[in-house]
Amino acid sequence: MQRVSNVVVIATRRSPDSVSIAQYYAEKRKLPSTHIFTIDCVPQEEVPLVEYRDTIEKPVMDLLRQRRLEQSVDFLVLTRGIPLRIREGGFSVDCALMCAPLKRPFSTRPTEANLNPYFGKNERFSRRKYGFYLATRLDGYTMQHIRDLIDNALKAKRANGVFLLDLDPKRNSGGYRAINESMRAAARLLRQRGFEVILDEEEAFVGAVRDIMGYYSWGSNDHKFNVLSYRSLRFRPGSIAETAVSTSARTFRFTDKGQSLIADLIAQGATGVKGYVSEPYTAALCRAEVMFDCYTRGRTIAESLWAASPFIMWKDLVVGDPLCAPFA
Repeated sequence: MQRVSNVVVIATRRSPDSVSIAQYYAEKRKLPSTHIFTIDCVPQEEVPLVEYRDTIEKPVMDLLRQRRLEQSVDFLVLTRGIPLRIREGGFSVDCALMCAPLKRPFSTRPTEANLNPYFGKNERFSRRKYGFYLATRLDGYTMQHIRDLIDNALKAKRANGVFLLDLDPKRNSGGYRAINESMRAAARLLRQRGFEVILDEEEAFVGAVRDIMGYYSWGSNDHKFNVLSYRSLRFRPGSIAETAVSTSARTFRFTDKGQSLIADLIAQGATGVKGYVSEPYTAALCRAEVMFDCYTRGRTIAESLWAASPFIMWKDLVVGDPLCAPFA
């Protein structure tokens, strides 16, 4: 099991919600006061690069050094109010912050500079070993959804299912096909190990499934997507999810415009979810067989979703308590 000494939670003092979430998480996880960071960034969804450097990256890295936590902390937990996206290039603030020690350049297309050294590693993550941090975020449509997210992580228990993998049979070319094949590979792996799996290869978009422990779909990119079906899904405490949707984490404010949002899945009980703040390309999406294999072998939400992600200095964002590991 990962320890609370591996985690810092970060809030912006300019947002009462941010401070409240950080305090709630710290109380629930019994974090020492030295592991609660308060910075002074403007609560907005998008931030200019220079402002990100001055008001987010620098103060967080300074606090890690001042409190002698640089090497002992593995996970950074950002809270609602801290910006999602860097204006120049549409990079994820979470990715940029967790990769700050690597001093990698921002590249507007996935290159070697973006590659994730932890990709495919079914092992405990260590800042000392890999040289960077893993970041997650506590966010959602409402404060109650965010508190539920934290509570569900603590209530999480091992469950044999349901793992719902809803592929789109019409997406058969290039990177699209690779995502469908990834879902098929995950279904085979999970079934071999005795888990309950629904692998849907029909055109209809699946809804009205309850007690979901793991979920992967094309979301609004499915040719037969139905928003009512999407919002009818219900998740177990400790569940994880991914959708192959380019801007699924562009906002955590309710809207019926644009692509489907992971905030809906959080509202429906998902405990750990991967999303994207701007176009990541299919190459950046989680590999379903990796995320579910890691998670069901005892890795945490942060470890499982980041180990399944080919890139780190990119557009990705993970929501959830990084310590949640119901299969540990």
